[in-house]
Amino acid sequence: MRSVTVSIEVPHTPEQVYDFLDVMAHHERFTNHYLTDWRYSGPVRGTGSCATVTAALGGTKTDVTIEVVEADAPRRIVERNVSAGGRRLAYGTYTIEPLQTGGSHVSFTYSWVLAPLADRLLAPVVRAVMLRANRAVMRRLAAELAHHESAAGS
Repeated sequence: MRSVTVSIEVPHTPEQVYDFLDVMAHHERFTNHYLTDWRYSGPVRGTGSCATVTAALGGTKTDVTIEVVEADAPRRIVERNVSAGGRRLAYGTYTIEPLQTGGSHVSFTYSWVLAPLADRLLAPVVRAVMLRANRAVMRRLAAELAHHESAAGS
């Protein structure tokens, strides 16, 4: 299946964005519209940080284990996602690039490595659902970054 990528520009430095994204618990704040029941394990941040969540998309619910497998500050975070009893394997990659205006361009790419037959048969629908959900994630991430930075500055 072809990957899906969404992005947004934010007024925060790559270091600020990375510092926020590096903490697994922060992801709950901007993905809880479709990822719920967060259970954490491993370190709080960085490689090995892990969460198991319940994903509710397209009328189905499934548990997903998300583990950070690569952390390259302040540019990139790669998460491995395993669900559907191991029949779905994907990687979520956050890439943070500086803007000449002083902010950051943040992109998230979701790439399937392995997908159940139903996902493959309905690939255009699955991709559209993921694209819609992750566009909302980017908007919510921008709002959470603004809230986080204003709270940190208080």
